[in-house]
Amino acid sequence: MFRLGLLVCFYDDLELLDAAVAQVLLHQMIKCSRLRGFQAGVQKLKAELLDIATENQTLNETLGSLSDAVVGLTYSQLESLSPEAVHRAISTLNQVSGWTKSQVIILSAKYLAHEKVLSFYNVSQMGALLGWVSTQDFCSMDRKDLSQVLRSAVSQYVFNLSPAQKQGILSKMIEAGDTASGIVEIQGAFFKEVSLFDLRREPGFNSTVLKEKELGRSQALFLYELLLKTTRRPEELLSAGQLVKGVTCSHIDAMSPDFFLAHFQDFQNNFALLSPYQVNCLAWKYWEVSRLSMPPFLLAALPARYLASVPASQCVPFLISLGKSWLDSLVLDSYKKTSVLRKVQQCLDDSIADEYTVDIVGNLLCHLPAAIIDRGISPRAWATALHGLRDSAGDWLLGVWYDEIKFLCLFRKCDLSSFGFRFFPEILLQAASKMARTLLPKEFLWAVFESVRNSSDKLPSSDPMPGECTAVHGEDTFIRTCELLGSCPGFQPEKAIQVQEHHIVSLGRIALALNESELKQLDLSSIDIVASLSQQTEWTPGQAESILQGFLDDSGYHIQDLKSFHLVGLGATLCAINITEIPLIKISEFRVVVARIGTLLCSTHVLAEFKRKAEVVFGDPTEWTSSVLQELGTIAAGLTKTELRMLDKDLMPYFQPSAIKCLPDEIFKELSADQIASLGPENAAAVTHAQRRRLSPLQLQSLQWALDGAKIHSWQDAPASAGPTRTPYSRSPAGAPLSWGLWLGCPLLVLMAKILW
Repeated sequence: MFRLGLLVCFYDDLELLDAAVAQVLLHQMIKCSRLRGFQAGVQKLKAELLDIATENQTLNETLGSLSDAVVGLTYSQLESLSPEAVHRAISTLNQVSGWTKSQVIILSAKYLAHEKVLSFYNVSQMGALLGWVSTQDFCSMDRKDLSQVLRSAVSQYVFNLSPAQKQGILSKMIEAGDTASGIVEIQGAFFKEVSLFDLRREPGFNSTVLKEKELGRSQALFLYELLLKTTRRPEELLSAGQLVKGVTCSHIDAMSPDFFLAHFQDFQNNFALLSPYQVNCLAWKYWEVSRLSMPPFLLAALPARYLASVPASQCVPFLISLGKSWLDSLVLDSYKKTSVLRKVQQCLDDSIADEYTVDIVGNLLCHLPAAIIDRGISPRAWATALHGLRDSAGDWLLGVWYDEIKFLCLFRKCDLSSFGFRFFPEILLQAASKMARTLLPKEFLWAVFESVRNSSDKLPSSDPMPGECTAVHGEDTFIRTCELLGSCPGFQPEKAIQVQEHHIVSLGRIALALNESELKQLDLSSIDIVASLSQQTEWTPGQAESILQGFLDDSGYHIQDLKSFHLVGLGATLCAINITEIPLIKISEFRVVVARIGTLLCSTHVLAEFKRKAEVVFGDPTEWTSSVLQELGTIAAGLTKTELRMLDKDLMPYFQPSAIKCLPDEIFKELSADQIASLGPENAAAVTHAQRRRLSPLQLQSLQWALDGAKIHSWQDAPASAGPTRTPYSRSPAGAPLSWGLWLGCPLLVLMAKILW
């Protein structure tokens, strides 16, 4: 068996195996996760070996010797385990991946029942089971133990905790009177949870300390501006990891040509961290200082006509850079996307001749027109192209199904259920498995279901089967099915089962079928249970109010008693709060979770009340900075007409797109043409159709200007009807600003300037 290597994954001579040999086989099968193909056959084999390995022995005795096959244990089997057995087997259980939420809840509860008190040692033993340590238990831990947890190997599991659990840990780490040392100790991705309010109270940051920390955009905006004032070597900030997220357009514009060109590589190395607005600013800066040496992919961030500047000699780097998914860092409307793809086709000469070209094109292959896929890929290149498409099958298949022409070209008008699954069954089934959390076309789901049903003799009955929901026998299978269906975005829930407390977290979208009276019957005393429900964003106002009130009633808390982790755990249900109760929330708790509350899509009245509370923390809106606007998120949509008009246009790109969408139509239309033109591509793309309908022709023109990525002071791109407040710059080396009124008053000068330019 030891000599079989990966062949052990296909061992099927099970008739004469005894329990001891089955346990050895299961241990050897851990390596099967390295197989690239679909895992259904492996899962079936593990299930059969699990039955053999537990024959004539109690599960309490064999638990530690079952390897990662333990994920196949039923809920009733897990509930029958003793706390002592779980404690003995923890070194095996903590390394296993693939647990369902319900399994983690059961095992964590049994382990903690044995441990009684949480310390660094016993928490570090939990590994993958850390996910259901309650928020309250984390808060009860000693701060030094928590600090050790965040620095240890088990920290990789901390990042997968719920927002409420993370906030509970953070509130313990940054206890009153010791904020500075607590913040400095926080490492990696967990640092993103630190509030802007707490950052502003911490004076001891430098670029070296921040290199190993992951930053949110509001954090980066604040810290870059702060450190820029004190550093003697600004280039160190650009190379300090995620600080590059905080570079604004004004910072880029202020760079000398030599400094910009010398350190552009720092931006390029961190391209995935940049916002579309930053990419647009970089593109304009490069165009102004050295357009002849400009990286061609940056031209896609400029108005569409600039793509004509890509010479034939630059086609290869242009394609390579876009193919590396840098296209995702751009915001392209349909017109600009068409222009970019037209340039791609021109560079390819409408054909893909060999595997080298496939490698150059990269992910762009998914966006090519049907004609190129059908007739432009040579036989020599096809095998490599199909291999690449298989590796990104999830996104690609979605594109194929929403583009019927491309689909018909690829499959030569063959029926998917008779062709696709006959020749590519594992590829498509693996794609379906990977896309389990995405909204899939019904035709694709039905074809997958038909294929699985027709080959049911080859697949274990417990495998996830997208498609129709058949009768389910047995509580264990039903719970597992609920967890699967509850995670599907397109699933329309019917009436849910009678729920036990530890099953609530597994319901997902199915919980949406519970009416208000049924929600009130649930035990909602735990903020972790409420946090699992609040992950759903489609609650009706009545349902959300029932959950919120149910938590307050069952826990015994009042609004003024809520801690920061309670506010975070309530999530979307917090939108159901009575606006007269929002002032009761303690400022000390609110100010550290502003960013989390700013992700909620609450009503205008609720957001307006949260905005008033934010003024207590950050001052009058006229004093808000780019980092504050980023931190506030949707709360910024609570601004009044007067407050919105008073905002400097340079702050407009730092609204979050979600805040732009939440602005009421009658308030959004109060923005000036200058403010709208300064939104930036990403925020301009977030403007809703209802908001557009309320805009004047001049405002609409400014909106299109922002969407195109046109520069606000570029005379060439200025709208013909631009208003008197616009301030274009000349193309002279000094770039001195000229009065717009002067231009309008001297049409001959305008004409001469255009000719000279």
